[in-house]
Amino acid sequence: MSKTATTEGTGRRAGFDRADMVATAIALVEKEGPAALTMRRLAAELDVATPTVYWHVGSRDELVTEIIRHQSERLATRPIVGTTPADRVMSAARHVWDSALDNRAITSLAHQTGTTALLEHPLEEALVYELEAAGLTGAAAADALRAILATIGGFLILALRDESAIPEDRRGPALWAASDAPVAPATIHALAAPPDLPHLFESTVRTVVDHHVSNRADPAKEPQCPTSR
Repeated sequence: MSKTATTEGTGRRAGFDRADMVATAIALVEKEGPAALTMRRLAAELDVATPTVYWHVGSRDELVTEIIRHQSERLATRPIVGTTPADRVMSAARHVWDSALDNRAITSLAHQTGTTALLEHPLEEALVYELEAAGLTGAAAADALRAILATIGGFLILALRDESAIPEDRRGPALWAASDAPVAPATIHALAAPPDLPHLFESTVRTVVDHHVSNRADPAKEPQCPTSR
């Protein structure tokens, strides 16, 4: 039987496995977005019958979960850098931000399917690891984590928002440019300019991190592992 033949009596195509399906699905989502991920389209990409896809990966929900797990495991390998506890916590926090922006299609898929927590959990584990290394445990670590994630989440809403459907004259900068609010002209001018989200992210999240974490480097608390775990 050739590699492309179907195994008799099973509907399963020889030479393919679950990993092949998931890898192709990820590539499809990254190229064309979450809406492109249908079982029929995935079957076409793999040049197999649709039932073959179901045989290997189950339902679309199961496939999405597998995609998100695969992505989250990959994100967990990102290294944490920094010479002080606050620097290392900031590095871990930055990974949450960067991973969402660098993988927008997967981020959108997770949002649409309610699997965001699953996608981000390894990054949250890395954050908690660094928070505990900085001396925070229990409620203090939980509060710090949630404050950092809430701040990042707010920035991601702004960064990932699609403004293409919003008329130009209804966008924030345009409204401020036409505003007659009783504030200084310099303030109006600044608000009429597009925000520098990366700069605001760094300064705002750093303030939150510094509020919770001491900048004193304590060698006894330095993590021994150079990666995120």
